[in-house]
Amino acid sequence: MNLLDTMVEERPVQAGTDVDWWRGAVIYQIYPRSFQDSNGDGVGDLAGIIHRLPHVASLGVDAIWISPFFRSPMLDFGYDVSDYRDVDPMFGTLGDFDALVNRAHELGLKVLIDLVLSHTSHQHPWFLESRAGRDNAKADWYVWADAKPDGTPPNNWLSIFGGSAWEWDGERMQYYLHNFLSEQPDLNLHNTDVQDALLDVVRYWLERGVDGFRLDTINFYFHDPKLRANPALLPEDRNDDIAPSVNPYNWQDHKFDKNQPENIAFLKRFREVLDEFPGSTAVGEVGDAQYGAEIQAAYTAGDDKVHMCYDFSFLSGSKPNGDWVAKIIRKFEATIGDGWACWAFSNHDVVRHPSRWNLGEEAKRLYAAMLMSLRGSVCLYQGEELGLTEAYVAFEELQDPYGIRFWPKFKGRDGCRTPIPWVSDNQNGGFSDGKPWLPMAMEHLHRSVMQQERDEDSTLAFYKALIAFRKAHPALIKGALEVHEAREDHLSLIRSHEGTRIFCAFNLSNTAQPVTLPEGDWREDKGAPFAPITTDRGITLPPYHAYFGVEESQ
Repeated sequence: MNLLDTMVEERPVQAGTDVDWWRGAVIYQIYPRSFQDSNGDGVGDLAGIIHRLPHVASLGVDAIWISPFFRSPMLDFGYDVSDYRDVDPMFGTLGDFDALVNRAHELGLKVLIDLVLSHTSHQHPWFLESRAGRDNAKADWYVWADAKPDGTPPNNWLSIFGGSAWEWDGERMQYYLHNFLSEQPDLNLHNTDVQDALLDVVRYWLERGVDGFRLDTINFYFHDPKLRANPALLPEDRNDDIAPSVNPYNWQDHKFDKNQPENIAFLKRFREVLDEFPGSTAVGEVGDAQYGAEIQAAYTAGDDKVHMCYDFSFLSGSKPNGDWVAKIIRKFEATIGDGWACWAFSNHDVVRHPSRWNLGEEAKRLYAAMLMSLRGSVCLYQGEELGLTEAYVAFEELQDPYGIRFWPKFKGRDGCRTPIPWVSDNQNGGFSDGKPWLPMAMEHLHRSVMQQERDEDSTLAFYKALIAFRKAHPALIKGALEVHEAREDHLSLIRSHEGTRIFCAFNLSNTAQPVTLPEGDWREDKGAPFAPITTDRGITLPPYHAYFGVEESQ
């Protein structure tokens, strides 16, 4: 056992701790491989994150979410875990992680880590024991099934990464389930011993000082024990929000390989562990195109499951116009009840949204303001505050197995994972002294942190001002939401909280538009990071501009 394991104490709860801090929080996602390399091997690490935490804190965000850093063969870059309780040497040590948590807390940042509970690496000791025979202690820890009489897989379930979700294993002479890579076998959470082992992992990291978790693929934890085949979807009902259109995964209604009702009971067990550590929280990733809002509501309702979830509503390729955003919001408001959402435009799995939606500089800022005005918490992906676009990565430099398989129609996820440019005056952007694991995008160098910190009108300065503006208004953080007006090129919302209303209007077009104010005594909030636009003749929004008005009850 590492000496540090004996030194970890359960953190005390300080007087005045805001256990509700997560509600409306802004969370900054760090993809460790591409954030900062401290030792010249070309891969970002925990020490590098520590070095750059002051930048994150300067944004005014509430928390960081760190993508997986656990021991792993890295076939899916850490989402294939081989040891849940240790740091992979490429990222550092447990001591580095403890130092990171301490430094983050000193800077006022909460720390969320990425937990992958639905599957492990095929090199995890649990799987090695499970595949060794059908009668050992862990024989039922993964999802095993016999072949059909003709040798084909048990049913028609498909992998998100392409092909059948079943892989033949000659050791056990059975198929095992994998919703992702064949090297990522799915755990069998119908087995309570598996649940107990995973909850022990949760408690281990909470005792180590983390403030919560991002739960990878939260709706994949359980499968239909009868292994019933998924029904087909009609072509007009297919959606490419979860998998690219070249992948036939989209041709099924995934009724039986995920989204199972047994998950609710497990999430309640999970929440019981979190509640042992007041102030801890969890945000779940809902990977579903058909039932996302309903799953969010079911998983976050009440105070006995996860605190918040996000789906792929705004992570898709469709540019969100006013009508579409209003439709999503209204469905969410009608469904969520007392649950809570976490909204995001970009992350490590999708094309960066400025490229996905073809946004110019003004539009980038406007859409950021719209994101910060929705009811829920917010996730920002590293580099979003710099206005980074999707990087081009040549085929011979690709690392992502997903992109390699479906190239060239789908180029994978490497373009959003290239290193962060910290400075403009060297070819690696200050990320590493060695050759980066993915190339530094040359077009990103002029958007470096160093260069933007010198410009008071930079995208970075805008994000800092926008986050500060949100923090200054409890109505934007925790208030109710009403859609005031929506059309293709315009969206306006009303947020309200404890006697204060905020009117948020967004011109989503490249032409000026008049704005219709709701009834009330409104004044323009001059603290918003947009130029004042009120005139004697009413309000006219310039292209890609926002207006924020405030009304306070007497």
